[in-house]
Amino acid sequence: MAQIELRLPENAEGDFFVDSSCIDCDACRQIAPASFRDHGGMSSVFQQPRNPEELERALMALVACPTASIGTVSRRNARAGVEAFPERLTENVYFCGYTSESSFGAWSYLIVRPPEAGGNVLVDSPRFATPLVKRIEQMGGVGLMFLSHRDDIADHAQFAAHFQCPRVMHQGEGAAATGIERVISGMDPLQLNEDLLLIPTPGHTRGHQVLLYRDQALFTGDHLAWSPERQALTGHRNYCWYSWKQQTCSMEKLLAYRFEWILPGHGRMHHAPAKEMHELLERCVARMKQE
Repeated sequence: MAQIELRLPENAEGDFFVDSSCIDCDACRQIAPASFRDHGGMSSVFQQPRNPEELERALMALVACPTASIGTVSRRNARAGVEAFPERLTENVYFCGYTSESSFGAWSYLIVRPPEAGGNVLVDSPRFATPLVKRIEQMGGVGLMFLSHRDDIADHAQFAAHFQCPRVMHQGEGAAATGIERVISGMDPLQLNEDLLLIPTPGHTRGHQVLLYRDQALFTGDHLAWSPERQALTGHRNYCWYSWKQQTCSMEKLLAYRFEWILPGHGRMHHAPAKEMHELLERCVARMKQE
């Protein structure tokens, strides 16, 4: 729970505030950009919510915060924020919210699919929070967990035990030692189901992998994200823990696929027509080769 005595001085006067436990994960700024900003290494409230929509988004940011660094002086009821997750992004793809400090606030997603198609897919792991778990139960549970890499797995073991679902992860991430049920090896793409394609993308880490759903949504882990500042796709060179050369090759490999959404674990998501997305990726690869 955020502590009023630790309230950062950069916060605007009013009910909502961020305290000094903030880890600068960027979740609140993505969820409620009308209220939160980066003031240099931390987030703060630069403008109090001005209408019901901004209030709901601020409450969603409060609920999603991995370190409970967002609070309200009035101890406002956060029910609207709780009930907003999972948040629908497009068709049957949802953002889970409830980010975890153990994955530095990484985002996770839920793909809602009928049982005959294999059931729902949880992409990386959110915080194991009771309201979220109950809501996922109502939406059909979890039939499979896709784990992009070791950084963003958070409470995966609790979700797997609760929903009795197998997890899939690459051996390069120490999957076997983590108790993963389906360990992937090699660098060839793997069709998990008719609508799910696993693509190994080493670079950020040794066994990083991405998931392509219906040639529409690409779940990119920490491999690829959108940069609002550059208005471009980017590969996070400063956070490449294994091999930038490998990550560049992996990025180039994605040019063979069609998709309209980039849904990352860290960084900003982006939606564009497939042709435009392909052009953005081409420019990203060209820059990476020059770096």
